[in-house]
Amino acid sequence: MTHEQHTHDATKRGPRINWVLIGFLAIAAFFLLTEHRAHALGVLPFLLLALCPLLHLFGHGGHDHGAEKGDKP
Repeated sequence: MTHEQHTHDATKRGPRINWVLIGFLAIAAFFLLTEHRAHALGVLPFLLLALCPLLHLFGHGGHDHGAEKGDKP
């Protein structure tokens, strides 16, 4: 087997390994989502409650809170 043939065989195997990896990751993601759906949905109400103070802290930046009326041009 010459060097060119060995290189050609290695390049054929590359895309096949990529497809196998993508397939494995898709199957793993499917099982993670189906088996842990209850855990993820159980956390959503707490995330919404935590989001409220964060929106009040960072979401009111454009309202000029605390600025004097004379400060505006």
